[in-house]
Amino acid sequence: MVKDALADASVFVFLALRFAVATVVLIPMYGRELRTVGTRGLRAGALIGCCMFGGYAFQTAGLKLTTPSKAAFITGFFVVLVPVLLALFGSRRVPVWVWLGALSAFAGLYFLAVPPSGLAALNRGDLLVLACAFMFALHVIGIGHYTVRYPPGALTLIQVATTALFTILCVPFFASIRAEQPRVAWTLGLILAVIGTGLFATALAFSVQVWAQQYTSANHAAIIFTLEPVFAGLTSFVFYHERLGARSLAGAALILGGILVAELLGPAPAAESSVPPAETVQHLT
Repeated sequence: MVKDALADASVFVFLALRFAVATVVLIPMYGRELRTVGTRGLRAGALIGCCMFGGYAFQTAGLKLTTPSKAAFITGFFVVLVPVLLALFGSRRVPVWVWLGALSAFAGLYFLAVPPSGLAALNRGDLLVLACAFMFALHVIGIGHYTVRYPPGALTLIQVATTALFTILCVPFFASIRAEQPRVAWTLGLILAVIGTGLFATALAFSVQVWAQQYTSANHAAIIFTLEPVFAGLTSFVFYHERLGARSLAGAALILGGILVAELLGPAPAAESSVPPAETVQHLT
């Protein structure tokens, strides 16, 4: 839906519409909870929102230049990054399976994103999506840290509203530096994409995520997210008739295999507690 919508709207116009719709939906649901979070809760939600904004800005910009399935598998690399970042910045030992999974996923990224002609022909969109993976890893870690301290509904509203604010501000900013001129054509496809992504993929999905991460660890949440590139690849196959070549399929398999190895065999020490240490989030952000 996002890939199609970008034919009718510029990146930050679409994101501003998407997150504005989500914010409007969430205000009557969770607005009252804002009174209970205090200044620290507002700051926590805004911090998570900054990670969310970075992730979606990089991913949506990258989608203009790459395919949905490639973007999904590269985004899925964040699942490996979650335990690695927790271990590196949280003073935790990194199990050997995590390193093996990370190496497999990194090799997969190379085969998926780098064409046979070499790094000189690398798709800039794939690099943007890779930056998105780092931001989403920070986002999952941040939610895991703060969701047991503050009401999940308030955190959901604050992070989505923060993202909406930043995307709205980016529209005139990028226009002023001539990086992206605002563009919108009110087609039925764009309207459905804004409603679908704003209501279901943002307001509903992140409400469920923040609520659910009260009861599980960031690592376990990341395991579930391994299904995202699988479903995205299938959807792209059905609607775009996208066919990945042998090299890209090998890369996708290495990424998915690395994710599963790192998460199923490696993260037990990091998953004992659902709350990452406070210093972890502070170092990461």
